[in-house]
Amino acid sequence: MNVINSRTSLKLDYIMNIKLVESLVQIVQSLPQEERQIFEEKLFFDTHQVSTQDIINLTNKSQSFDFLYDEPDIYTLEDGEAI
Repeated sequence: MNVINSRTSLKLDYIMNIKLVESLVQIVQSLPQEERQIFEEKLFFDTHQVSTQDIINLTNKSQSFDFLYDEPDIYTLEDGEAI
């Protein structure tokens, strides 16, 4: 790639990044206050580690496992061996 194409590419990437950032800012500003606060806490204070509580909250809100409520209970506390 020659120097002119390289500069043009960098300029286009920069413009694309600005548009992306502006879009993200609009999305964050449109969030309800509670969700915005959660987002800001994650953005500024999170250690980038997903906690067990984060997974529990996600599964509770997503309703991904709601089908289990209709499943029969085939195991009891007496099943299996003690650890």
